[in-house]
Amino acid sequence: MRIYLDMCCYNRPYDDQSQLKISLETQAKLHIQTLIKNKKLNLVTSYMLRYECNNNPFEMRRNVIFDFIDSNTSAYVGDERKEKIEAKAAQIMKTGIHFKDACHVASAIFAECEYFISTDKRLLKYKSNEIKMVTPIEFIMETEVE
Repeated sequence: MRIYLDMCCYNRPYDDQSQLKISLETQAKLHIQTLIKNKKLNLVTSYMLRYECNNNPFEMRRNVIFDFIDSNTSAYVGDERKEKIEAKAAQIMKTGIHFKDACHVASAIFAECEYFISTDKRLLKYKSNEIKMVTPIEFIMETEVE
């Protein structure tokens, strides 16, 4: 199964863990990472994800995230596809989604991901027949086999 995690997901473990929802999303995200490392899920990343990560002001966080995506990406949407991605992103932006977020969603759709995983409430309001938009917790609840 192909999945795409946006930058909010990668940064979730660095957020204030005293809030229960954030702590639960962090645990779910870390579980998803384990599934990716164990080759049970296929991680898709993109030029926009690399761009956003590169602009992370915290060097340690940036390095940890890059190490993970560099070691575990099974499909990459590169900037040679930028024109197609940004054309799709322009359509997505008509629903109120910001440019970078729209590029993430467009990249995931282009790569035929089944799930787009985010912790961004505003972004998760975007609905599409092309991809399922979920939080890390929702992903685990929908895909975990009893």
